Amino acid sequence: MTRKQVVIIGGGFGGLAAARSLRQADVILIDRTNHHLFQPLLYQVATAALSPGDIAWPLRTIFRCRPNVRIVMDEAISIDRSSRLVSLQQSPPLPFDCLIVAPGSRHTYFGHQEWESFAPGLKTLADAIRLREKLLRTFEEAEREQAATGSHRPLTFVIVGGGPTGVELAGALAEIGRKAMGPEFPSLRLDDLSILLVESGPRILPGFAPELSAKAAASLERMGVTVKVNSPVSDIRADRVRIGNEWVLSSNVIWAAGNKASSLVDSLGVPQDQLGRVKVQPDLSIPDDPWIFVIGDAAHCVGNDGRPLPGLAPVAMQQGRYVAALIEDHLSPERRKPFVYQHRGILATIGRARAVAQFGPLHLSGPLAWLIWCVAHIFFLIGIRNRIRVILEWIWFYLTFKPGARLIFNQQDKPLDDSSARPSINHTVSYLSLDRSPLPRLHLVKKTASDE
Repeated sequence: MTRKQVVIIGGGFGGLAAARSLRQADVILIDRTNHHLFQPLLYQVATAALSPGDIAWPLRTIFRCRPNVRIVMDEAISIDRSSRLVSLQQSPPLPFDCLIVAPGSRHTYFGHQEWESFAPGLKTLADAIRLREKLLRTFEEAEREQAATGSHRPLTFVIVGGGPTGVELAGALAEIGRKAMGPEFPSLRLDDLSILLVESGPRILPGFAPELSAKAAASLERMGVTVKVNSPVSDIRADRVRIGNEWVLSSNVIWAAGNKASSLVDSLGVPQDQLGRVKVQPDLSIPDDPWIFVIGDAAHCVGNDGRPLPGLAPVAMQQGRYVAALIEDHLSPERRKPFVYQHRGILATIGRARAVAQFGPLHLSGPLAWLIWCVAHIFFLIGIRNRIRVILEWIWFYLTFKPGARLIFNQQDKPLDDSSARPSINHTVSYLSLDRSPLPRLHLVKKTASDE
């Protein structure tokens, strides 16, 4: 039987699981970055607990021993169903026999896109690095201001969204701010550090059982985080945020309130829900086209309870393997069994030895839940090296409260080639510069007098 050409858009959990499962097809994996990102630990990069390389792995390295898989680092901009072509931003269009669309999602601001410049979200390594630098600069500027004026300026961080990302960010900020940054900025007062977790609904972690949500909120409060529920955000500006009817002064607002499917799926021309997700068939294909599948965050797939499946890594991975099996077995639509998600539980960490876990009727919290969370996340990391590095970083931080990734890379004041910042040109000068890619690389650039 002729080998199918399968094009996969997106190297996230779903796309990666599908590519690894396809052995009898020619696979082209498209991603706008060159790496697979372990998003559940992205907040730890943003809060300087881990380095970017700890949670990412190059796609070409993952598939170096798989000659049937070709990696294309580019961005898919549209899908032509009739011509069976995927149009790319910088490369020629790619033909396909089967297409797996797994482009992930981006944060949505519910009609207020202008808020993005004041309240960045957290979806990519670039987002995490920018957020980390902003947080670190906030402490540096506060220290400098206190030394110059003798006055203490409150450090207020506002996290919008009480889901797992918001809860984990709030807990990490509280621990690092009070336990790690506090001792290293002696002129700052810990009383001036304020962390607000804002949720528009009646409780945080709405996907968990109510008692676990209550325990998570109590743990955050003990760590110094102020949890505000039933508090929708109505406006965000450069130096303040409106929560309910109250303005809170803060230039550090982090958005963790909602996601929207990639706009790429619009080109499929099929029904979507209000979050832009494609309403897929029971076999995850789109209507009237049994060999185009949409999985992961971009798919509106109804579970056994009649509600859409959540945008979780286990969901995307199971969907990727399921679709790959359909393609490998050349199953026609009438022979396909519907996709059924095997729910194995949900986890959320709050801080050091604090977490909540729900496995069906079994509800856990505290150190045991935290240990399970650690083991689960280490297990799903790609590469032995990354697993060892993350374990060592966690052990070191657990024992010392000294995270090792508190580095500011980008000089925002003046670019490197600004004439006022150039050194003397009477001799050869070597610059060691750090680029702005998601995975930083060192470049040695030599300039001589003739270059000027």
